[in-house]
Amino acid sequence: MSPKPRPEIMTIAPYVGGEADIAGVNRVYKLSANEGAFGVPPGAQEAYRQMAGEVHRYPDGGAVALRRAIGARFGLDPARIVCGSGSDDLIYHLCLAYGGAGSELMMTAHGFLMYQIAGTYAGCRIIKVAERGLAADVDAMLAAVSPATRLVFLANPNNPTGSLLPAAEVARLRAGLPAETLLVLDAAYAEYVERDDYEAGAALVDAGDNTVMTRTFSKIFGLGGLRLGWCYAPPAVVDVLNRVREPFNVNAAVQAAGIAALAEPGWVERSRAHNREQRERLATALTAAGIRVWPSEGNFLLADFATPARAQAADAALRARGLIVRPVASYGLAHCLRLTIGTAEECALLADALAAFMGSAHG
Repeated sequence: MSPKPRPEIMTIAPYVGGEADIAGVNRVYKLSANEGAFGVPPGAQEAYRQMAGEVHRYPDGGAVALRRAIGARFGLDPARIVCGSGSDDLIYHLCLAYGGAGSELMMTAHGFLMYQIAGTYAGCRIIKVAERGLAADVDAMLAAVSPATRLVFLANPNNPTGSLLPAAEVARLRAGLPAETLLVLDAAYAEYVERDDYEAGAALVDAGDNTVMTRTFSKIFGLGGLRLGWCYAPPAVVDVLNRVREPFNVNAAVQAAGIAALAEPGWVERSRAHNREQRERLATALTAAGIRVWPSEGNFLLADFATPARAQAADAALRARGLIVRPVASYGLAHCLRLTIGTAEECALLADALAAFMGSAHG
């Protein structure tokens, strides 16, 4: 007899990150993981290099300097910030701390898969609520609340659909949830949003003691490979997270790189402007080619090919040209592909390849 895990653990399908290589192809364009288009900020690279001679030292377990830098950049109280090894790290801890056997975790039907994985690991029953036009439906979510609802996760903007819930609708969701239910607003793509009706979540965190906002350095700040995330939370939630997180969960070099990335002059503004321009250009090109493109507020587009077979054929056509995008069948969207907004060259290559595919498909 061998040791047996809890039965629900074996129902978890391991998370698969975006592919990076294609066998037999020398030049590969990775557009499968929503990484920043401009790579790593120069200041962050230098800060990371400078830590090479100090890695025998344990890092600051409280990430004090990093939390101060985050607080200064976003106008938040550093005492209410907790850092983690990517925001996934904090999502796991929130599920384990506030979920558990007999509880329910609610998410939208096409929400980020890590909520389901972390919630199942914690012993929660996962409730997936139908969306409306691939966007969160507040009324449907509130109708699905039960006495067992302990956690509600909302990615805003959502990955992989790109949809966004306006601030007023998020506030309505919070107001309709029980006070004892923790609402977690995952704002991984917040820096890309330019809409006036958007609020990443800090206002709702400040307004009560039952909302958490999670953020990441993996997207616009270009540090996906270092794993750095953070959350802004009520004092009681901060206290819980600091009790359960690993004592040195963010290494010293990562902390230094994060501080430097926040300070990189014009980085966010340049990245946001590039994303807006290239996302619009690519969406226009794909629409002209006959591909439905769902509205997106992130650094990616969801291209809808109507059928799983056509989406698979499109993916194969792109891979033949060295272009790796993200199939999203695991999100219940087998008829779609998620396309990261890369460099201008990469976006042009995507547009040309998909136009050629659609031309051959209808020829």
